[in-house]
Parts: sequence; C-alpha cells; structure tokens
Amino acid sequence: MGIRLNLFEPGESIMSELIARLFIKDYKNYSDPIVRQHYGKLTGWMGVIVNLVLFAGKYLAGILTMSLSITADAINNLSDAGSSVISLISVKISSKPADREHPFGHGRIEYVASLLISFLIIHIGINLAADSVDKIFHPGNTVFSYLSIGILAASILLKLWLYYFNSATGKRIGSTVMTATAADSLSDVAATTAVLISTLIFKFTGFDTDGYMGVLVAVFILISGVKILNESKNRILGTAPDPALIRDIETSVREYPEVLGIHDLVLHNYGPGQYFASLHVEVDGKKDVFHTHDVIDNIERELSHKYGIRCSVHMDPIVTDDESVRDLREKVGQILNEIDPSLTMHDFRTVPGPTHTNLIFDLVVPYECKTEPDALKQTIAERVSAFNPTCFTVITIDKG
Repeated sequence: MGIRLNLFEPGESIMSELIARLFIKDYKNYSDPIVRQHYGKLTGWMGVIVNLVLFAGKYLAGILTMSLSITADAINNLSDAGSSVISLISVKISSKPADREHPFGHGRIEYVASLLISFLIIHIGINLAADSVDKIFHPGNTVFSYLSIGILAASILLKLWLYYFNSATGKRIGSTVMTATAADSLSDVAATTAVLISTLIFKFTGFDTDGYMGVLVAVFILISGVKILNESKNRILGTAPDPALIRDIETSVREYPEVLGIHDLVLHNYGPGQYFASLHVEVDGKKDVFHTHDVIDNIERELSHKYGIRCSVHMDPIVTDDESVRDLREKVGQILNEIDPSLTMHDFRTVPGPTHTNLIFDLVVPYECKTEPDALKQTIAERVSAFNPTCFTVITIDKG
C-alpha cells in the first residue's frame, strides 16, 4: 500500500493551511469576498517581508564578493517585494463592491495587476541580461565568501516555501495574481540555484562564471515574465470558459422536463469568482406561460446557488405538434449532418406563404470549421431547394 506525501503539493500544502487557519477567520470559505481579501493581504505581506529580507542579505553578499549575479539576484528580490505591494493594492481594489461606473465589480483589476507584475519582471530580466553580457566581456574581481553560500542556500529554501504557499493559496481562491507571484518565486529558485552553482565553481576551479550565470538568471526571469504576461493578456481579452463548467450548467438545465433544448450559452468572467451567464432554453410554445416562467426562475436560482453564477435565461417557445414543421426540421438536420457533422441549428421555425415557405433558423458553426459562412448558406439553400423548390432558407450564423 503506497503512501502519498502531500506536504509540498501546491493544492494541498499543510503549511499554508496552518498559516491561513492562524490568521484568517473562516479560512475555508473561499468564495467569501472578505476571506479572499484576507488571503490576498496575508500572501502579499508574506511576499513583502520575505523578499525584503532576501534583498538585504543578498545585496550584502554581492557587495562583499563583488558578484554581479548575486547583486542582480538581490535586485530581483527587491522587485518581487514591489510585486507583492502591487498584489496588496489589487486585492484591496478588487474587493470593492460594484458601483455606477463598474456595475460588474472590480475583480478584473487582479488581471491588470498580473500584467503589471509581468512588465516589471521582464524589465528586470532585460537589464540583468545586458549587465551580465557586459561582465562576460569585461570580467571583474569576484571574491569567494562562505557567507554568500549560506545566504544563497537560505534564499532557495525560503523561496521554495513562498512558492508552495502562494501556489496553494492561489489555487484555493482562484487568484491569478497569487499564481503569477508563485511562478515568479519558482523562477527565483532556479535563478538563485544557478548563482550558487556559479559561486561554488569559482571556489573550486577559479573560473569566474559570474557573467554567464547572470545571463542564465536573466533567461529564467524573462521566461517567467513572458508566461505571466501571456496568461494575463488572455484573461483580460477573455478566454473560453471551462468546458467542465459548461457541461455542468447544461446538465443542470436539461434536468428540467420542460426544457426541450439549450443554445446560445454565454459565460462572462469579471474577475475570480465573478461569473455572469446568459442562455436560451427551448420550451413547448403551447404550455402555460406562467408555468414556463416559473421554471425559468427556478433555473436561474439553481445556477446561482450551485455555481455562484448570476444568470439570465431567455425563453424560446417552439412548435412541437406540427408534423410538417417537424418533418422539415428533421430534413434540414440531415442536410447539415451530411455537409458537416459538427453543424447544428436552433430556433427553427417556418413562415408559409402562397408561393413559398421560409425556413428560418440559427446555424451554429464551430470555430474549427474552415468553410466560409456565405458558402455554407449557399450550399444549404441549394440542398433544401433540391428536395423542395418552394422552401427558401433564412439563416443566421452563430459562431461557437
């Protein structure tokens, strides 16, 4: 029987839970904005204190040894302290309630803060790379010191702890700022390890690799900054919602017997835990409208209770007992399947006239489909006309 050690797994860090229990009341209520704010303050102040201590120790070691890589690593820790201050400010702002200018709250400020952190990290990486290249061509007089070895080793251990603490906390409350800060801490571990190796190489071989290790540290910092920049950019622009959450929502809605179909489900994110959704449900057009409206209200309340989503549900009544309409719907469905099995439709209805009948529906075209929308419309119209020349198609394209 195997035993799995969870002490250093980001999502299950025992140490981070003990600290949260000590400083945060009701620390497991991760969806509570007040609890989230306290988590943000806790991790922010931890980052400020740890990084200022490391900056002071490394800067002293860098001056004593005249090592560019150690001094640069110290400046990197100072920037991390600044990043933690940005995190503290963003958590404070994001917890503000909605107002007239920001009706959906201030949660997205965390994404902006992550973006600022990424710019700061990239700036430091570029400067460090430039200084390190200069030292490769103009070596200095590096001096070995056991004090610097101890400081660097302690820094690695502290940064490892800070990585696990921030990663675990960020995962619990869904904070991109904390996840970004954790990633930065991990890159610092790699960078400081490289500096420590450089110092040991100089001690035992006399070969000064300070400039080369400085370049390596810069690469670690730049990679971390670019990753955070890309993730922050995607969240600000808007990313596709979690497919598992979409499936859960659809499953919950389809459990209502009155719901005959679902379409146009749109999920908006306005910061961690701030979700707004809208969707259309198809219902029998001949059912009592007050009963159907009651069902819609129940769906909205259930989605809010189960998933914390503020949802607006639109009711689409459809004809269910007209055989001619049902036959036309099935025939058009077969045509779509023959053209591309990924094509679907909704809101199918007919408008008969003395000379022709309009078949009106929304065509859902996946993003992966390479066929132009106008070409799809033309193909469908031709196929429909082939089986019934009196039927004209009126198609609205939905991308999804």
